Amino acid sequence: MASSRYNTVTDLRRQGAGGSPRAKGRENKETLCRNVLIYGHCRFEDQGCTFNHDPHKNSSPQADFASKKTFNVDSPSFTPSTTQPQSMAKKTTFSSQAASAAPFTPRGVGASSTLPHNSESSLFNPAAIREFTPQTQQNYENTGNGVAQDGGLYGDPFTMGSMSQTLPSASPFISYANDQNSLVSSGATYYQQHPPYATGPLLPPNYHLYQPADVYRGDLLPWQRGTYDFFIPAKLREHLQKKMFATQQVMPNSGLPQLDHWHSLFPLDTSHRKNATSFGYPSWIYKAFSTKTGRHYALRRLEGYRLTNENAILAVMKEWKSISNANIVSVLEAFTTREFGDSSLIFVYNFHPLAQTLQEHHFPTVHAPRGRAPIAVPENVLWSYITQIANALRAIHSANLAARCLELSKIIWTEKDRIRLAACSILDVAQYDLNPRPLEELQQEDLVKFGKIILALAAGTQLIHPVSVQSAIETMSAKYSVNLKEAVSWLLAPPALGETKSIENFISGIAVHVINFLDLSFQDSDEKEYQLCKELENGRIARNCMKLLAICERGDLAGMPEWSETGERYHLKLFRDYVFHQVNANGKPHLDIGHMVSCMTKLDAGIDEMVVLTSRDNENVFVVTYRELRKMFDRSFNEIAKYTKDGAPGSNY
Repeated sequence: MASSRYNTVTDLRRQGAGGSPRAKGRENKETLCRNVLIYGHCRFEDQGCTFNHDPHKNSSPQADFASKKTFNVDSPSFTPSTTQPQSMAKKTTFSSQAASAAPFTPRGVGASSTLPHNSESSLFNPAAIREFTPQTQQNYENTGNGVAQDGGLYGDPFTMGSMSQTLPSASPFISYANDQNSLVSSGATYYQQHPPYATGPLLPPNYHLYQPADVYRGDLLPWQRGTYDFFIPAKLREHLQKKMFATQQVMPNSGLPQLDHWHSLFPLDTSHRKNATSFGYPSWIYKAFSTKTGRHYALRRLEGYRLTNENAILAVMKEWKSISNANIVSVLEAFTTREFGDSSLIFVYNFHPLAQTLQEHHFPTVHAPRGRAPIAVPENVLWSYITQIANALRAIHSANLAARCLELSKIIWTEKDRIRLAACSILDVAQYDLNPRPLEELQQEDLVKFGKIILALAAGTQLIHPVSVQSAIETMSAKYSVNLKEAVSWLLAPPALGETKSIENFISGIAVHVINFLDLSFQDSDEKEYQLCKELENGRIARNCMKLLAICERGDLAGMPEWSETGERYHLKLFRDYVFHQVNANGKPHLDIGHMVSCMTKLDAGIDEMVVLTSRDNENVFVVTYRELRKMFDRSFNEIAKYTKDGAPGSNY
């Protein structure tokens, strides 16, 4: 190693960069000039510089030390300042071991031998360096499509199993919330755990969470777009609005009484004539509102009924309330009242707005012109009715009960050929004190009434005389298939000797048509779910629009004039113009519903997408992200809510 009498690197740095070092006597003649080391020559060589200007003149260790400081492409790699043999310092190339090293192989495992304690231990040796391998030491093999198996180097990016050891424990994550910790500490457990594509607040998903069901078709021309592209169809919306209107419909000064917690009674009967053929008592049906539940129900009243045994209601209601079926109108309770001026028996059912009976739907009171044949019910509709009534009877007979009241006027039609039995349990209470008939006899009677309903719909007439039943069955061959004719015949025919007729046997015989109806119901469910996805975020968008309108154009707040025109509110005003007040190249309004929906959903999600906001005079231009706009939006609205009299900021929002 060089002697201490030579200048150190620190001493050399402290010397001037432009001039030659100061002469120090005889020792300078053997020291290589620093200008030669740095610039390759010394301009003071002929002006009295006493240092050595020939780099090859001295081959002493001091010269070797100086040669190491030069910028030479043949210089060896950097080695730590350890005691080394002098012979090692003279080497200027890689060792023979490094030259003969094996080529780099990414998938292989490098040599694992340790460095020996010899003269070659401090040299760069690629062969002695071990290749980096993951902690889970396993052999990764690529499949045919290039994806590694068993979680290889290029495994499925949506599989987080390999990262679970290094990531923190999962916590409820709401990407559109600004303060995640406050939500978790406050017990906001109604949010699901964050999905695998979001590993925490620092790694939000790279797309906005509230994407509509279909990608917005922005390439369509204005006259090719329609509101139905973003919302439910007009017919379905109109149908649902009519249902809601029928639910809230009232009749002022109707003269109908209030029954305990039932009020706002509205008559649902289309005929005002008393009819006692079904139950033995005149019956009426009303819509009523319950103050207990806040919902509307259907009340069926038996006029002039006098209850003699209280067990009739208790026993019957206990059995019927346990039945829950999609083709049966659920009965909730029964009670007696004298509010109508007589002794009446009231049954409470679930309310289905705009419901019609099968008699009203297929045999309206307005008769067809003379000479025109009645409109035949399509066969697929009849099979749909058969499947639904069979489903209802199976649930009733399995509970050891009988429907008993199977008539066209006691089966309601709700929508798209959906029917329900609407008068169950009434005869069980009204005829409780009479001699009970055997359950098997009542169930067999249900099957016969079932067949008469389908036969009446197929024949196009409400009343079929028992004598003409067989002739009506024969006429079905001209319009319907043999399977439908055989199904109706089996229901109407008495059981053969030793045969047990049951609804289960009937369902097994029409299994093919049951499967067809099940497929249609699944398709209808998929269509409704698709339409529901369009309306999924409407409530959230409407809430944000109301908040934005509450912020923009607000003149004064807490003594601050033009509060909405300053600070963050000015950005929100420009964002309002960007979303709702766009114009085309000709300066005409550009109404694009898809653009409005997309911008408002992005604002609520608070994504990192940038948006350019320009003032109307084109003097101010801001480039901000939706995440920043979301924070401005929350702070501005909370500032308004702070000055309200309703409580905590944003408590009602």
